[in-house]
Formats: sequence, C-alpha cells, structure tokens
Amino acid sequence: MMTRNIHPLLIAGTALVFMFLVGPLIIVLGAALSDTTYLTFPPQGLSLRWFENIFAIDAFRRTILTSLQIALLSTTIALIIGIPAAYALNRHRIQLPGWLSTLFILPVLVPELVLGFSLLKNVAVQFNSPIYLSLLFGHALIVLPYVVRVISASLASFDFSIEEAAISLGSPPLKTFFTVLLPNVRSGVIAAFILAFITSINDVSISIFLTGPGLSTLPIQLLAHMEQFFDPTVASVSVLLMILTVAVMAVVERTLGLTFLAK
Repeated sequence: MMTRNIHPLLIAGTALVFMFLVGPLIIVLGAALSDTTYLTFPPQGLSLRWFENIFAIDAFRRTILTSLQIALLSTTIALIIGIPAAYALNRHRIQLPGWLSTLFILPVLVPELVLGFSLLKNVAVQFNSPIYLSLLFGHALIVLPYVVRVISASLASFDFSIEEAAISLGSPPLKTFFTVLLPNVRSGVIAAFILAFITSINDVSISIFLTGPGLSTLPIQLLAHMEQFFDPTVASVSVLLMILTVAVMAVVERTLGLTFLAK
C-alpha cells in the first residue's frame, strides 16, 4: 500500500490555522483562572474566584436570566415565523415575487447600529413599547433571516412530490406538514435554532439601543462592568458564554439528534 507524504508546509499551515482559532480561547480561559486582580496572561496563580464573582454580583445574575429568556423566546418566535416563510418561499417559488425572499434578509443587510437606532426610535419611543418587548422584537428580527435561510437550504433538497403523495392518499395538509415535511428538514430546524440562539445571546449592537433602567442583557452588563473595572470577571463571563454555547449544542444533540446535521 502506497502512503502519501504530507508536505511540511501543509502541516505548518494547518497548525497556524488551529492556533489562530483556538489561541484566543486559551488566552481568555487562562485570564479567567488568574489569581490577580487585573487581566493578565499567562495566569499568575490559579483561582475560581472570578467565576464566583459573576454570581456574587446581582446585576450579572439578573442579566444572565434575561439573556436566556430573550434568546429562547426570540428564537421560538423566529422559528414560528421562519418555518412557514421558508416553506412558502420554496413550495411556491414560481408564484411568489422574487423580492419577497430578499425581504427576509434585510435585517442582515442593514448595519446593526442603524437597525438598532431605528428600533429605538420607531418601536421603543414612538409606540412607547416596554423595554422587554422591544428587546424581544429586536432580537427576533435579527435572528429571523438566519432561520429562513438555513431552513430554506434544507427545503431546497426536499422533494415536494412526497408531500403531494401524502395529501392525495388522504392526509390533511396540516398533518402532512408536521408528519412528513418537518421530519425531513429536522436538521435544518436544529441548525437554525442553534444559530439563532447563539446570535441572540451574544448580541450587542441591537441590545445597546433597546436596554434601559432595570433591564439589560449579559453582553451590555459586561460592557458596563468593563467601564469601571478591569478584573478577570470579564474573561470569566466570556468563558461562561462559551460553556453555555457548548451546553446548548449538547442538549440539542441529546434531545433532537444533532447527528442529523451531518447528513
């Protein structure tokens, strides 16, 4: 059996890319575990005191819960709107006007700072909407394009004749949608959920315009903390967000089957 030798430059290039991707994560983790009262790397002593400090500060505890609620609710709203929208755009792509698909990606095309200011002016101020509802609306709006695009990509390879066959055999259209179509695009729904949740919980540009007294999200609270302190709590919160992201993916994999994404 012939074995191919891998060129040293290819190995070196792969190692550099790996270091570029993993290096910042290692630095943040090291800074979070440092025993000093300021951000430094490599860490001078190891301690979990700064992780404890996150939950010792009332503002962080409140904003963690708020961020989780906003992310889950906005993702759910985006899925409720995005799944039927993606279905219609693919099922009736010939009958529907071409500009309709572009409409759903406008929140991504418009700069987030412009979008955030527009939401502040037209939703929070003009309609005097509560801060929580404004945040929920803004987050649902920015994650909707990801939901529509990801699920549309799954539907692009779906054979709609299967759906027509089920209906012709007597299955009601709504039942066919849930029992025939959705199971075939489950991987797209899972991917859309993960992408939308992560986008929402890490958002800064929209949240910074829509938060107010008594209600904030974790990234905005982190910015406020950095204005007054430069301790490793900042790095600890970053590590917590990374752990949360991995935990969400693990839970989705256990409950819905993330292995379908590889198909």
